[in-house]
Amino acid sequence: MPLKAASREIGGVTIIDLDGRITLGDGSALLRDLIRENLSKGHTKLVLNLAAISYLDSTGLGELVSGYRFVKSAGGELKLLNLNKKVSDLLQVTKLYTVFDIHNDETQAIASF
Repeated sequence: MPLKAASREIGGVTIIDLDGRITLGDGSALLRDLIRENLSKGHTKLVLNLAAISYLDSTGLGELVSGYRFVKSAGGELKLLNLNKKVSDLLQVTKLYTVFDIHNDETQAIASF
């Protein structure tokens, strides 16, 4: 299933709801474009809602890290929301769990800015 995304804004925070697979090709490119598009609009508080992500490969993981660094370098913050077990385990194994600010509750994620 290709990656789909929908953005919404709550209290100055942009939440990007992702659905599908973040993999080599379309998925990782869409994620990269979404992050850059939001930053170009001045949206520097970003939350990626990964609740509906069914699969994340190494390219997708690399894109998350790249997006995180890109947002940080632009003076913004990127947080992750609602990781499923597969994605959570992958971030644990790669030691990236300590890099990202991860939340299981949308209200808490928004309040953390």
